[in-house]
Amino acid sequence: MKAFPVPLSGTDNTLMWAKESEIEDIAQAQLRNVAGLEWTHGLRVMPDVHYGYGATVGSVIAMKQAIAPAAVGVDIGCGMTAVRTSLSPDQLPDSLFGVRSSIESVVPVGFSAHDGESETLRRYDGLAARYKQTMDEFSQLHALELAPAFRASQAATKAVEQIGTLGGGNHFIELCVGDDNRVWVTLHSGSRGTGNQLAQVHMNVAQTLAHNEGLVDKDLSVFLAGSAEMDAYLEDLWWAQAYALLNRDVMLQSVCDQLSAHIPEVDFEEPIRCHHNYVAVETHDDVELIVTRKGAIRAGLGDMGVIPGSMGTGSYIVRGLGNPASYESASHGAGRVMSRRQARKRFTVEDLALQTAGIECRKDAGVIDEIPQAYKDINEVIEAQSDLVSVVARLQTVLCVKG
Repeated sequence: MKAFPVPLSGTDNTLMWAKESEIEDIAQAQLRNVAGLEWTHGLRVMPDVHYGYGATVGSVIAMKQAIAPAAVGVDIGCGMTAVRTSLSPDQLPDSLFGVRSSIESVVPVGFSAHDGESETLRRYDGLAARYKQTMDEFSQLHALELAPAFRASQAATKAVEQIGTLGGGNHFIELCVGDDNRVWVTLHSGSRGTGNQLAQVHMNVAQTLAHNEGLVDKDLSVFLAGSAEMDAYLEDLWWAQAYALLNRDVMLQSVCDQLSAHIPEVDFEEPIRCHHNYVAVETHDDVELIVTRKGAIRAGLGDMGVIPGSMGTGSYIVRGLGNPASYESASHGAGRVMSRRQARKRFTVEDLALQTAGIECRKDAGVIDEIPQAYKDINEVIEAQSDLVSVVARLQTVLCVKG
C-alpha cells in the first residue's frame, strides 16, 4: 500500500509526503496558516519538512495571482550543483587535507569574501560575460530605490566580492564517491548577503500593504498580481536567482581548477544544477500559478536534481518522475530534526569527530550545529518520495568544506 501522499488535517488543499505525527507543532501551524490564505491554490509538503523562517522548509506553495516574499525567504535562489568527474575513487590521494586546503584558499567561506572580483572570473570569458551582465543589471534593482539603507550599505561592493563565495550554515562544498564508481563534486549555496538584503526590503514593503492587515502571521504578507509592488519584487527576485546560479558556477569552476591542480588527468561532465529556494510561474491543475519552492526542487519528468544529506552522509543524484500530485516537486535535502541551538547544546566536538569519521572536514565547535544527527536520515527521506524521483546515484562524502 502506498504510504504517501496524505492530507494535512484541517485543510482541504494540502498533500504531504510526510507523517503528520512526525512534523513539529510549530511547523504544522505554519502549514495550516499558508494553506488557509485566500490566495493559496494548493500546498505540497516534502519529506524533509521542518519549521522555517517565513514559511515551512520543505513546502511547495502554489498561489493564484499572489506571492509571499517571506515564504521565499532571504536566501533567494539557494540551490545545488553537482558534477561527475572522470576519476575513480582509487585515483584520489590517500590524504585529502591538501585538496581541502587548496579549495579553502580560493573559495571564501563563512563571512569572508573576495578582495574585489574572484580570480576565476578573469580566466573564463563565459563566466566573465555573465558576471558583467549581472552587475550591469544591479543598478536597476528596485530595492535600491525602496530602501536608502540598502543603497548606503555598500551593497554593490558586497555583490561583487561575494560572487564565488560559499557562506556558512548548511552551505558546503564536497567531494563524494558515488556508487557509480566515480568521484563527484557537489556544492550548496545561494545569493549570499545581497539576496538577503533584497528580500528584507521587499518583505518590509509587503507588510505595509492594506490587504495584508489582519493576517494571522505577518510573514505571510503577499504582493498581488498587477501591482507595482509585485512587479518590482519579481524583477529583483529574478535577478537574485540568476546571481545565485552564477555564484555557484564560479565556485564550481574554482573547485574544479583546484582538483585539476592536484590530479591533472581529471575531466568533468556537464553539471547538474537546481535551485531549491525559488519562484517560478507554472501551470498545474490547468491553472497558471506562482509556485514558491521553499526547500524543494523541481522534479518534472526527466529533470535532474541533487538532494543532499548532511556533512557525514553524502547526497543523492535523482531524476524527476513528473508527479502532478506534488506539483512536480521533490525534497531539497534531508531536513533538520533539531534547531542549531539544540544541536550545539546536545553535541560535543567529540560527537562531531565520531559522526564524521573518515571524512576530511572541520571537526570543531564552529560547525557542531551541522552535525549529521541534527538532520533526518537522508535514506528515509529518499524512500518517502519514491513516486517523485528515481535515484541515479548515491554519493558518499569523503571531503567537506563548510564556513
